[in-house]
Amino acid sequence: MLDNRLVVVSGKGGVGKSAVTAGLALKAAAHGARVLVIGMTEPLGLAEHVGVERLTYEAREVHPGISALAIDRPAALDEYIRLQLRVPRAAPTAQLTRALTVLAETAPGIREIITMGKPVFEVWASRWDHVIVDAPPLGQLASYLRAPQAVASIVPAGRIRDQAMAMADVLNSDCELILVATASELPVNETLEAVALMKAESLVPVTGVIANRVVEPLDIAARTVARLPDGPHRGAVELHMAVAEDQTTWLAELSPTFTIPYLFGLLTPYEVAARIGDLLEAA
Repeated sequence: MLDNRLVVVSGKGGVGKSAVTAGLALKAAAHGARVLVIGMTEPLGLAEHVGVERLTYEAREVHPGISALAIDRPAALDEYIRLQLRVPRAAPTAQLTRALTVLAETAPGIREIITMGKPVFEVWASRWDHVIVDAPPLGQLASYLRAPQAVASIVPAGRIRDQAMAMADVLNSDCELILVATASELPVNETLEAVALMKAESLVPVTGVIANRVVEPLDIAARTVARLPDGPHRGAVELHMAVAEDQTTWLAELSPTFTIPYLFGLLTPYEVAARIGDLLEAA
């Protein structure tokens, strides 16, 4: 993990991908890397895990070595027109913006390439050692990763097609995908499907599968539990053992490359991200 400049983090909604994204950024920064973290579609979770109230489209330093921003599609569209299509700043762009906005809502890949373009543009800018993206959940991810090829297939020639092909080259050559799952049925199955899809379509190589919120088994014999008196303590032990047993089954299916334990006792999202960063650093 963290072997490429563009690092995309995804998973089924609710599995903790924003926490892992922030943890990866903290790990990279601890090694002296210049890191940009980007919230692609839902910025609040990432903001909380890097310890700030909100993120804007302008990158700002949130910790030493780490800057963060959230994608705003109108701002991303304006940047795409000005910088990537090289329309002069003084040129009137309202009509072009309206046309591209309509196109983004109707043509396959246009909306996604505008959003996905921002992380790629930041890679091209060469200000960062890593651009780490808190990406859309698994159900939406493939459409973003397919977007450059989709746009290139419908635009026969010109700067838009050239940009799309250049973006596809970054995704193919300097990008990696890290998937996050919890050890339960739906997240595991969706993650395995995503791994198979990435390989079948040669979209982005999966370099890590992280199992999050894993409950560690209790070192206690079942006969000892059976002798406990009825009440909340015995109930808590039995629940813990049942959850750990169920997770063991799904972990065997998932075969994660890294496991993060359930982090009891932490009070804030940033504390969670910092602890994940420490665990990743120690691996």
